[in-house]
Amino acid sequence: MSIERVPMTPGGHKKLQEELHRLKTVERPEVIRLIEYARSLGDLSENAEYETAKNRQSFVEGRIQELDSKLSRAEIIDPAKLKNKDRVTFGLYVKLEDLDTGETVTYQLVGPDESEPENGMISITSPIGRALIGKQVDEEAVVRAPGGIREFLVLDIS
Repeated sequence: MSIERVPMTPGGHKKLQEELHRLKTVERPEVIRLIEYARSLGDLSENAEYETAKNRQSFVEGRIQELDSKLSRAEIIDPAKLKNKDRVTFGLYVKLEDLDTGETVTYQLVGPDESEPENGMISITSPIGRALIGKQVDEEAVVRAPGGIREFLVLDIS
């Protein structure tokens, strides 16, 4: 069985490392303090503070495990080091024209954990990301999105 690699940019890797560090050094100790405080209040069966703190602990520990796993499987791809920029690939920026509206938009193709569509970062696993991979300037990309079929023209790759 091969380990599934998790592609990410250096910036995305750093962001996940920072989140993991914060969870381990700030969130985890805070949750432990909240649980100790809630226990000091007495009867745990009707203790809302204890229940809330235990739920928070479960979330924090689950997120720590998830981040540890992703970071251990990370395949860091630095777009600045990519030599071939004539086709759309992971990490590159692509400027598109929506053929229905004429609007232009620029996206960077990133890993699923880095995706922030509102900030121009889309996952390579998203419908648009999958449709763009391998395209060249002046090629059309047909996207089968939940809202219907959309067509884009690749204007620039950088």
